[in-house]
Amino acid sequence: MIRQSLVMLALLWATANVNAQDQSAGWKPVGKKLLSAWAADVNPQTPLPEYPRPQLKRTGNWQNLNGLWNYSILPADQQAAPRAFAGQILVPYPIESELSGVGKSVGKDQALWYAKKIKVAKNLLSNKLLLHFGAVDWRCDVYVNEKLVGTHEGGYDPFSFDITKYLKKGQDQDIAIRVWDPTDDGPQPRGKQINRPHGIWYTPVTGIWQTVWLESVGATYIEATKQTPDIDKGSLKLALDIVGTQPADQVQIIATAKGQVVAKVLQAADAPLDLSLPNAQLWSPDSPFLYDLEIKLLRNGKTIDQVSSYFAMRKISMQADETGMQRMLLNNKFVFQYGPLDQGWWPDGLYTAPTDEALAFDIIKTKEMGFNMIRKHIKVEPARWYRHCDSLGMLVWQDMPSGDLGGNSWDMHPGKISGNLLDKQRSEASENYHKKEWKAIIKNLHNFPSIVMWVPFNEAWGQFKTKEITEWTMAEDPSRLINSASGGNFLYTGHVLDIHNYPDPAMPDPQLFGKKEVLVLGEFGGLGLPVEGHNWQEKDNWGYQSFKNPEELFTRYKKLMKDLKKLIPLGLSAAVYTQTTDVEIETNGLMTYDRKVIKIPVQSLQEVHKPLYQKP
Repeated sequence: MIRQSLVMLALLWATANVNAQDQSAGWKPVGKKLLSAWAADVNPQTPLPEYPRPQLKRTGNWQNLNGLWNYSILPADQQAAPRAFAGQILVPYPIESELSGVGKSVGKDQALWYAKKIKVAKNLLSNKLLLHFGAVDWRCDVYVNEKLVGTHEGGYDPFSFDITKYLKKGQDQDIAIRVWDPTDDGPQPRGKQINRPHGIWYTPVTGIWQTVWLESVGATYIEATKQTPDIDKGSLKLALDIVGTQPADQVQIIATAKGQVVAKVLQAADAPLDLSLPNAQLWSPDSPFLYDLEIKLLRNGKTIDQVSSYFAMRKISMQADETGMQRMLLNNKFVFQYGPLDQGWWPDGLYTAPTDEALAFDIIKTKEMGFNMIRKHIKVEPARWYRHCDSLGMLVWQDMPSGDLGGNSWDMHPGKISGNLLDKQRSEASENYHKKEWKAIIKNLHNFPSIVMWVPFNEAWGQFKTKEITEWTMAEDPSRLINSASGGNFLYTGHVLDIHNYPDPAMPDPQLFGKKEVLVLGEFGGLGLPVEGHNWQEKDNWGYQSFKNPEELFTRYKKLMKDLKKLIPLGLSAAVYTQTTDVEIETNGLMTYDRKVIKIPVQSLQEVHKPLYQKP
């Protein structure tokens, strides 16, 4: 079988060498559904050209591989590469999306193949070469020059392979990728994807959906950093993962603020360090101040690797107020957190925003509307999305994408049942997929200061071993709050008690709860307004409560805000409104799915939100 696969791969390489400019002339969005305002800005020769890893940047030694690749869809049980290709697909847009130029389904019975003949830049070939993937959903086999380099499982975490020993002489190299994704026919984390979309369940996302890129590094290089601020001690804890280090290697760390050096350390490379930052400027939604970080790896006084990063000095915590109610604190002060449920879907790119400008747009508008927080709902975004949140000053609650749904007991009344009676029994493989992905997500997103809360489960969807998962998360990242199950089964673990209530705001009974847990309203609202010409489908749209015009919608929304404000003095620390945008047949967004219509004026929303942040 392996011999046959290699023969077929040889045929694949022979057919993959098509001039990129000629390919791009034939690309266009499929055009079956809505297109966002940024679809016209997509350049098929250089889609999403920005550097994809803002927390660990190397300049001048990387190459973006986004663009047109050949693709084929084959039976899943056929391991051999395709003899011919069905056409071109625009990477990194999922194959089901408009912007892929394909718009086809795959499913568990088929596998998606990609192939591309690349020309590696000469300056990248003198050192070790890494092949990076921002995200591929779900199981991914990577071949370089007809040889299997490695396999990765997980749709939401970045991964890479050292492909140095698989390269052939010269700049021309061949890459092939095989992807298998069962969507809801498998137990793996998949968020709201479903093979037969309906209601609150959306179109599947298969294959590459974030940037693919090459990076050249030396034999010894900085692989990752872990940056944890401590505003009470005035320091930044910094740990480095270094590949190929030698005993005498050193690191030099320089922190700057607006170009001025504020801290500098030179020490052994294998030792953890605290960077002293007395009188540090704190990060908050009102003042999102970021420090720049330069890290050099030295051997015998010579720089052998260098990366740039950034960090912020901020603290998220909980503490009882004068009435004994637990409050969520930012930088040791109570700040009411209010933001939309943000699902991060696009009518033309599905999981993938058309451009980086589009990626930032939702955050910018959310900020202009007067929100200070976003709950990123059962999806993980590209690293640049979190960078935009860091720069703009947006607090983020990060959900774990759900998987293995169905079969749960669900009790919406906290305290009525305790223990593990409501936890779902999942297979060992199912549990391991969740744990592995959650660990990777937390590790990869740790350095983004905008993230202030981890949410392992949502509404009992696949909720299992709640205490174990929550306590592991708390131990893995003590610097953030843990919301064990937003709107799900509350099993007296973690920092937060979170209920969902539609459409009107509500909160857990402060007389029964709140002395030990922070009380939040994890979802409410869902006020719907379909806008003709901007809907995924023109009939049978859905919202928790629908309105005929913007005036009726805003009148009802203002009532929600008045009722929400009354709950804050009683002990409510945060609330999440459903939702930022329409998504497929859901029309309860503050913006239409294509982002072309904002249903309530931005300034009106800002004004009605201001009273929520006044000290109760």
